[in-house]
Amino acid sequence: MSTTPPETLSVDEKSVACDGGNGSLGHPRVYLTMGDADSITCPYCDRTYVLKDSAAAQKLVQEETAVKA
Repeated sequence: MSTTPPETLSVDEKSVACDGGNGSLGHPRVYLTMGDADSITCPYCDRTYVLKDSAAAQKLVQEETAVKA
């Protein structure tokens, strides 16, 4: 059985809402706030939200570029 790694999304704001993204197969909507951090991970689905223009977002772009090469 193969599993896909959790998604990482770039966002513009430090507060996000996550519902798992799969319609009725998702999870209850939760509201997450990053606080002083530049990212936050959903406790239900492990989806990670990264603040755009942060060091964490730049690292994510570098990793995605390396995978495509």
